[in-house]
Amino acid sequence: MQTKPPRLAAVVLVSAAACQRDAPTVAAVRPPAANVVAADDATAAVNARIQDVLGEPAKYAQAFAAFQRAVAARDAKAVAALVAYPFTANIGGRKVKLPDAASFVRHYDAIVTPVIAKVITRQRYADVFVNDQGVMFGQGEAWLHGICRDAACEEVDVRVIAIQSTN
Repeated sequence: MQTKPPRLAAVVLVSAAACQRDAPTVAAVRPPAANVVAADDATAAVNARIQDVLGEPAKYAQAFAAFQRAVAARDAKAVAALVAYPFTANIGGRKVKLPDAASFVRHYDAIVTPVIAKVITRQRYADVFVNDQGVMFGQGEAWLHGICRDAACEEVDVRVIAIQSTN
């Protein structure tokens, strides 16, 4: 028959003078967390992939952040300003072509559902999937891609090109 070892208690006494010394705290001498370095490496990898496949990563990072902020704030006009038009949305089970921002704003709640909003706001930039179709949120619920502003496609605006349920 195996028995548990007895529990021992330890008492530590600390004087007030010992607490007032100027020694560095444990947190100050602790090395940075491993996930901070990993996040920086992951962000660098995403930026490198965007550069290789799509173009200027700073434009994508800026559009990514603006899109997340607008969705988190439920700012339909700000989200609509980030969308490429004409935009095809699934509204009431039908595909509807929206010609402009005003029509997007009218249908905002049917397009950016609470489930879609949650996916968009929780997506970490360092974890996005990137391919020639663009930058993907979640499992494809939303996509960003560069839209050419000139014939040679030298000037590009990064826009939301899709918001869709994956169900």
